[in-house]
Amino acid sequence: MSLRFVEGFKFTKMDSPIHKMDPRAKFVLTTGLFTIALMFTNIFALIMIFLLQIPLILISKTGRRWLRSMKGGLFIGIFIFVMNCIFGTALVLSIAFTLRFFAIMSAFSFFFMTTSADDLGLALDQIHVPYAISFTFTTAVRLVPTMAVDAQTVVDAQRSRGLELDKGNLMKRVKNYVPILIPLIISAIRRSVELAEALESRAFGATEHRTAIVTLKMHLADYVTIFGTILGLAVAVYVHFRVPLPAVTIPIQLPRIP
Repeated sequence: MSLRFVEGFKFTKMDSPIHKMDPRAKFVLTTGLFTIALMFTNIFALIMIFLLQIPLILISKTGRRWLRSMKGGLFIGIFIFVMNCIFGTALVLSIAFTLRFFAIMSAFSFFFMTTSADDLGLALDQIHVPYAISFTFTTAVRLVPTMAVDAQTVVDAQRSRGLELDKGNLMKRVKNYVPILIPLIISAIRRSVELAEALESRAFGATEHRTAIVTLKMHLADYVTIFGTILGLAVAVYVHFRVPLPAVTIPIQLPRIP
């Protein structure tokens, strides 16, 4: 499985209306989609939630990377479906849980592809989140794609040396990943030490009141997005408790025992 699908969660500066929106509005929209996806186990509702995100992806001009992230998440989606079937979950519910995963994954992919870590940090500061927490979160956002690229580099290097990751039984495949995990752990420790030394040399935490050269301002489109998200969430709650949705039934004919 290629790890480059994490690029679908990496910000790239582009000229689109979605990129120009305030991070707080996009965060409310993403949280709303996430909440609505958790509310429903109906297949039609989850498909609708997933399809509603496609126009936003097209407007933000991130369609190719979004498709890459969806393709990369296919393995996890299949794993969720298979594990639910193994543990006795109904087939319709297994499909619903898989669709829910893709709907949530698409929402967060949309958010991180269109929101820079700097703007996200400013937004967290302006809503009075402690700077240590916002800095930790934005640093993780920056480092996850970098670590994924490092992991893919290690995988390619080990495969060029004859390591076969996709052959053998389950235990054999797990053992094959040991030569990949060790370099990644060492690389992660080295990065954390370098980051800690850099923060210490810049007197991180020496002052409690920080100032920013840039101040984020909400515009009409941001307020419309927040209002539309709240309205959509209210409609979803009403539909969930009051409106019966059409159910999907998949008849399974068991073989007759002679």
